[in-house]
Amino acid sequence: MKTKTQSISECFQTLKSRSECALIPFITAGDPDLETTAKALQILDRSGADLIELGIPYSDPLADGPVIQAAATRALAKGVTFDQVLQLVADVTPTLKAPLILFSYYNPILYRGIRYCLTQFANAGVKGLVVPDLPLEEAQTLLDIASEVGIEVILLVAPTSRSERIQAIAQKSQGFIYLVSVTGVTGMRSQVQSRVETLISELKASTDKPIGVGFGISEPKQAQQIAQWGADAVIVGSAFVRRLAENSPEQALKDIEQLAQDLKNAIYS
Repeated sequence: MKTKTQSISECFQTLKSRSECALIPFITAGDPDLETTAKALQILDRSGADLIELGIPYSDPLADGPVIQAAATRALAKGVTFDQVLQLVADVTPTLKAPLILFSYYNPILYRGIRYCLTQFANAGVKGLVVPDLPLEEAQTLLDIASEVGIEVILLVAPTSRSERIQAIAQKSQGFIYLVSVTGVTGMRSQVQSRVETLISELKASTDKPIGVGFGISEPKQAQQIAQWGADAVIVGSAFVRRLAENSPEQALKDIEQLAQDLKNAIYS
C-alpha cells in the first residue's frame, strides 16, 4: 500500500509541533541480504523510527567503525550492487511513512554523475542524503542539484570544529544538522561525551534547524541523555547493524524491533 511520505523538513516540523525528539535508526543495505534489509526497513518504520538512514555498502568506508565496515564488506562480498540497493529502495519506500535517508560516500555519486545519480535517488523515493566524505567547501554543486530534485542533503558537524565552521555548516545543511558526538568513526561507546551538550546549545543559539546527534549512541539511556540535552533527533547505527549480523534473519528482525521500541520509549520518557 502506497503511503504519502513527508520530506525531512516536514517530518521535523510535525515532531516539533508535538515536542517530540526523532529516532533515526541506521542499517547497511544488503547485510545479511537485501530481502532482510527490506523487511528491516518496514519493521523499523512501524516500531518507532521517525526517519530511517540506509547505508550503501562501499569498499572504503572511512567514517565507519568496525561494525558497519564489516557489514559493508559482507554485503559487497555477496555481490550487492549500487543498482540493487536503489531498486530495493524504490520497491520499499512506497510502503514507508518515515522519510528515507541514504548514506553514501562521494565517489559512487561522482562516478555516476551528480545530477544523474541524485535524480535516480529522488525517483526511488529517497528524501535525504548524507555524504560523510564531502567537505563543505566542495558541497555546493551537490546541494544545488539536490534541491532541484527534491532531496535534502544533511551535512555533518564534527565535535572538534571551530565555531565559525559550525555556523557555516549549519547554514548550508538541509533538513537537519548531523552533529557527530565523538571524535573518530562510528561505533558503540559506553558513554556520550559531555561536550555534545555544549555543542547542541551552541548550534541552537545560531540556527533554528533541527539537530540530530549520532556516532557512538547505542543504548536507550544514551538516547535519553541526548534528547534531554535538547537534540531534535537521536541517530543509532552500529547497535542495529550488530543485531542484524549476530543471529538468524528471523531473530535479528525481532531484535531490531525491540531495540527500536526501547530507544523510542527512552527518548520520550
